[in-house]
Amino acid sequence: MLDFLQNATLSDPLLWALLIGVGLFVGFVNTVAGMATAITYSLFMAMGMPINVANGSTRVGVMAQFLVTSAIFKKKGYLDMRLGWRCGIPVGLGALLGAEFAAVLAPKVIETIMGVILPVMAMTLFIDTGRFGARSAHIFGEDGSVHIAFWKYIVFFLCGIYGGFTHAGVGLLVLFSSFFFFGIDLVQSNAIKQFAVVIYTPLALVIFILHGQVNWPVALVYSIGNIAGGVLGSYASIKGGAKLIKLFVAIAIFSMSGWLLWRNYC
Repeated sequence: MLDFLQNATLSDPLLWALLIGVGLFVGFVNTVAGMATAITYSLFMAMGMPINVANGSTRVGVMAQFLVTSAIFKKKGYLDMRLGWRCGIPVGLGALLGAEFAAVLAPKVIETIMGVILPVMAMTLFIDTGRFGARSAHIFGEDGSVHIAFWKYIVFFLCGIYGGFTHAGVGLLVLFSSFFFFGIDLVQSNAIKQFAVVIYTPLALVIFILHGQVNWPVALVYSIGNIAGGVLGSYASIKGGAKLIKLFVAIAIFSMSGWLLWRNYC
């Protein structure tokens, strides 16, 4: 398989099938839960891309996918646009800084950082957020305005820095922050996540484009699967959870983390 990935071109229909198939799975899992973008990094790196190019190329499918999923959550009445903009803007500003770090750092440094961070992020998949319960946060004024403490904006800004650096796991950070800060349920928090990604991803993508770190042909084919998976994941997220998917994603994350660290230090 590795030889195939390193030698295949987009004239090979099997490569199209693989890119779209993996993109569909990743799009589905990222919409329902998160962390599956690490699988994208693994695939693109196995195709011979440096990790910074894999990182930049991933953002094309992410942008297309979350544009579609945000529209679905909005149509179904789960996306509060006031909250979406209030958390999405600081996430976007932070992403500019994070993407610049990812674009200029040496690939080995990025791989090491991701190899350490990803397992930590994977552990958040197993947090039982249900035990916290949705609670009223009293953030809406009588005039419909939104009142959010300044320190919470800082948290979303830090989420953006992480998201600009790597998309793997940022969705969970935004989802949990929205759930804990706003007192909304997990489906509504997931809708906020979708919209925040829509805001920050184009900003991060511009940074990678300026540094010439986007493989457009592969990214565009891959995005077909991302969009399809995102549509399926949106409806699955609205209808119910995905414990089994989380387990498989966690396994994939730890596998990738071990591989990144092994290839650089063993």
